[in-house]
Amino acid sequence: MQPILDKYGRTFKTLRVSLLSTCNLGCVYCVSGDDAGAIARVTGHAVAKPDAAGGRGHLSVSSLLGMIERLHRQLQLRTIRLTGGEPLLYGGLVEVIKGIRSMGIPEIKLTTNGSLLKKLAVPMKEAGMVSINVSLDAVEEETFFRMSKRRSVQRVIDGIDAALGAGLDVKINTVVMKGMNEGQVLPLLEFAFARGLRIRFLEVMAMGYLHDRAAAWLFTRDEILSVVEGYYRFSPLGRAGSATASYWQTDKGQVFGVIANESEPFCGDCDRLRLDSKGNIYGCLSSNHPIALDSGDDEGEWGEKLQRALLQKQALRFRGSDLSMLDIGG
Repeated sequence: MQPILDKYGRTFKTLRVSLLSTCNLGCVYCVSGDDAGAIARVTGHAVAKPDAAGGRGHLSVSSLLGMIERLHRQLQLRTIRLTGGEPLLYGGLVEVIKGIRSMGIPEIKLTTNGSLLKKLAVPMKEAGMVSINVSLDAVEEETFFRMSKRRSVQRVIDGIDAALGAGLDVKINTVVMKGMNEGQVLPLLEFAFARGLRIRFLEVMAMGYLHDRAAAWLFTRDEILSVVEGYYRFSPLGRAGSATASYWQTDKGQVFGVIANESEPFCGDCDRLRLDSKGNIYGCLSSNHPIALDSGDDEGEWGEKLQRALLQKQALRFRGSDLSMLDIGG
């Protein structure tokens, strides 16, 4: 089998799987307004399981696991990250985690908005989940509402505490938008430090309806560091290979990070492949050209499609796309 490599020596070792393109928050960097076709109400229940053919516009558990297993066989994946939409709305989530664990993939991770985490933290941990990232853009209710169009910040905080109690490794992800929630940088930092958590601040991404207008809300890495610098002394730890975040450590040993896709691009050693909820792969968020995987394809055909996906990667910097984050995840 021919190795999947590009001229920069990059390959795929991390697979980000978008389980479904539905979410129960209406975050302003993801959707424009309260899109009734994409936004579910916050409830204590997951979306019903898809039928054998996918049913609700996303893959069944068996189809999804079959695709992941074939990709793992060809790529020898190190990490699977489950995303959405909101992955905790996927009715077969625990089955998917168990199935991935049985494949021997070392790291199973997930990114969630945390609204259903209190209920699912223990089942996920028992199924084999290792690490989760929780999106939390404010700890103050009115700012949380401004960012998410929901008044449910305490629900997310309770979910974070439940995940910690279940023994999951938890990180906080915060998208910082100028004029929206930059005043929450320090409160969020203090929230994370009080719980011994790592927090990563993200520059807003030029995705979906923000593709051509993200600059208006960009709060840069240097601006974030300037805010933190007013209250903490810190030194750089750098960025690990193929990672998205650069980290800093305070003089008290607390660690925080910044994912600066605009200020400090990290395309050069990216090893991420994305699989959407319909069975399409993307080699880069900057591409909105899906490559459909077909279970009837042989290994050579899948290899050719993976090579095409690898060619979608940018050489130097993230360029964004009009592809919605609801469809492909972060």
